[in-house]
Amino acid sequence: MDSSIDEAAAQPGGAGRTPPATPLPAPDPAMPAATEPAGEAAPGTAPSPATAPAPVPATGGAGEERSAVAPASLSPSRASDFMQCPLLYRFRVIDRLPEKPSEAATRGTLVHAVLERLFDAPAGERTAPRAKALIPGQWDRLRESRPEVTELFADDPEGERLAGWLAEAERLVERWFSLEDPTRLEPAERELFVEAELESGLRLRGIIDRVDVAPTGEVRIVDYKTGKAPRPEYAEGALFQMKFYALVVWRLKRVVPRRLQLVYLGSGDVLTYDPVLADLERVERKLHALWEAIEQATRSGDWRPRPTKLCGWCDHQAHCPEFGGTPPPYPLPVTAPGAGTV
Repeated sequence: MDSSIDEAAAQPGGAGRTPPATPLPAPDPAMPAATEPAGEAAPGTAPSPATAPAPVPATGGAGEERSAVAPASLSPSRASDFMQCPLLYRFRVIDRLPEKPSEAATRGTLVHAVLERLFDAPAGERTAPRAKALIPGQWDRLRESRPEVTELFADDPEGERLAGWLAEAERLVERWFSLEDPTRLEPAERELFVEAELESGLRLRGIIDRVDVAPTGEVRIVDYKTGKAPRPEYAEGALFQMKFYALVVWRLKRVVPRRLQLVYLGSGDVLTYDPVLADLERVERKLHALWEAIEQATRSGDWRPRPTKLCGWCDHQAHCPEFGGTPPPYPLPVTAPGAGTV
């Protein structure tokens, strides 16, 4: 399957040709460029007015007025948030509490942008030097679109930390060339926004890094990770996001992706999984159960913290009871258990 997917690059017309399979839906032209789909916006940002539920005024801290919204859809990252810690999900989705940018996450955004833009060049010009040369310009664009990232190096007047940070981004980009050959790839889609509504009414959304379509019509979903590959016992958790995307593609086009591929630039590993329909049905059942729990917590206002080792990296310790903090007043209406039932 790998060879048939990769051979798509050798076909005349490349990405501009019509693939044998029904093409995946094009990104919604109304969607803003973002790392999270509208309605599941990145922490601390406002949702798209065109798709977000009616906001409820709330105070986000330091006297700042923010907009609280009831959950309306589910993305892989927000699903992972709820499974990690329901209170974290509340802080990010309902309270919209601001979070400081991190060097690791910002570097990941930068590297993703470089790998996406590299495919704008003709196949023969997709080289490591060209990719690394894209980094300064993409960093400038990132600072323009997200001015808060400049805070990362506010205490670095000589630029030494920034230089090291950019050098690490270069190493990650260069490592990608040892894992995949972009001269033999013509992605059918890059940074593809996908959305599907299940029969239950649950809306699933996400942004797929890359979709490859083989001449035979087989679909491969690819995601870049700038961290290290997880240990084998944690591989299932890493694949959850990919199975989520595969479910959305299946619900949209009734096509089960042939392969799911995670490319770990931090460790130089490639994790692949070939899903079957039963995998996607299991994921759908899991997401329905997860959404029921989210809806129940939304109605009751009962969002329990779930302490783990990841708490040390959380921006919301000042609001978390586990650290002696107090959550902000719950901004949504609360329904008492059993209310409205006979």
